[in-house]
Amino acid sequence: MPDGEAAPPLARRRRRWLRRTAAALLALAVLAGIAAWRLDLTDRWLAEDRPSPITEPARVPPPAGLTLPAAGLAAPVAEPAAGRAVDGAAVRRAVEPLLRMRKLGRHVVVYAARASGGPVVYRHGSGRVTPASTMKLLTAVAVLQALGPEHLFSTTVVSPRRSGRIVLVGGGDPLLTRSPLTDGSHPDRADLDTLAASTAKRLEAAGRSRVRLSYDTTLFTGPAVNPRWEPSYIPDDVVSPISSLWVDEGRESTGFADRSDSPALSAAKSFARSLSSRGVTVVGAPRPGVAPPPASGGRLVAEVRSAPLAQVVQHVLEVSDNEGAEVLARQVAVAEGRPASFTGAAEAVRSVLRSIGVSTTGAVIRDGSGLSRQNRLRPETLLSVLRQASSERRPELRAAVADLPVAGFTGSLASRFSTGDAAGRGRVRAKTGTLTGVHGLAGTLTTVDGAVLRFVAIADRVRAPDQLAARIRIDEVAAALAGCTCAR
Repeated sequence: MPDGEAAPPLARRRRRWLRRTAAALLALAVLAGIAAWRLDLTDRWLAEDRPSPITEPARVPPPAGLTLPAAGLAAPVAEPAAGRAVDGAAVRRAVEPLLRMRKLGRHVVVYAARASGGPVVYRHGSGRVTPASTMKLLTAVAVLQALGPEHLFSTTVVSPRRSGRIVLVGGGDPLLTRSPLTDGSHPDRADLDTLAASTAKRLEAAGRSRVRLSYDTTLFTGPAVNPRWEPSYIPDDVVSPISSLWVDEGRESTGFADRSDSPALSAAKSFARSLSSRGVTVVGAPRPGVAPPPASGGRLVAEVRSAPLAQVVQHVLEVSDNEGAEVLARQVAVAEGRPASFTGAAEAVRSVLRSIGVSTTGAVIRDGSGLSRQNRLRPETLLSVLRQASSERRPELRAAVADLPVAGFTGSLASRFSTGDAAGRGRVRAKTGTLTGVHGLAGTLTTVDGAVLRFVAIADRVRAPDQLAARIRIDEVAAALAGCTCAR
């Protein structure tokens, strides 16, 4: 075609198509190259068996001729803060002015002692206190001692011999959920959907597609509702009835309210629906039952297990989980061979604490969570629990102090400590204790000059109009301890 003449329309369209196709192919090639580099695919495509610098960086050898020194231990980021003596007079000067506020009520107790042991270096007030949720410290230490931090709770499905029935067996997993959590929650949770999937697979392998479902809650005994609790707790959805089988701690949904009156039945119904969605016909409604032991022909069909106990304890202490604490207290009773009731759990917790040197003289223990207003503890008991959990000789108890909420940062203390000495934020680790009229903290802290203290600060006769002011002042007392130059 001579220069200067226009190309026919068909030829122009063909050239445009070729240019666009070439550009698309070039873009795909560039993207493939980037993906190969980012995902480390080149060596795999070339069939070279080399460790990936992305997925296996520790296995990648250095370049030829390069000798690398052996890796050593990283230097500590902070100086050790243990073993310093404490000046009780300095502690008094730091906190005494804060305790003169009348809004704290007529009974305020503040005790402080070195974390490593020794006598109490500061006392304000006397007598037993209503511990509220600081009671969870006793439950946490007792269950860690009784079962060990690596213990796992199992939820199982058992099939009786020559029966068309299967039994969902509650193993007292406090954090069992309906479905796998996808929001990154910690710790990991066992769930009924996963258990149903395993069960359906085993049933299919055995040629079974129809079953009747029972559920077994016999691990725990006694009433599901504590008679020492306020009568309004259950109808007002403050706490769930306690059971060895439940999902989402007895909640019908993910909110704090909407708790089931029969958590075990609700869990069994959820399990039945999950089985049905996987092709297993569940005949009739779930009914209570007892799973036969292996010696009597009971066959394990499927099982899911909880996170390690230390992680469960961390969760219970961080968010002050009442239901979780009650289940853990009953697990202490199971471990001790006592009836797993509210009464049996209280006796078992007391027995285990005594066995490790915690004095429970004068203690009145009505539950594992601190919801009962009839609980009474001496401050020395709380300090003793903290001492045992802090001891280098008892690393199995460490989660009870190492994973306490951090003032201003985590758990039930995340939004607190906004007033008072700024040294409190990040230096105080404590279990909160709150009921109407009761505000307290019990935990450990590091002072600005390196002393490590155990402390208890509880006001348990606060008037109704003064609730918020008292809670803030207790935080300020702990912050003042952290800001104290108290080391001798």
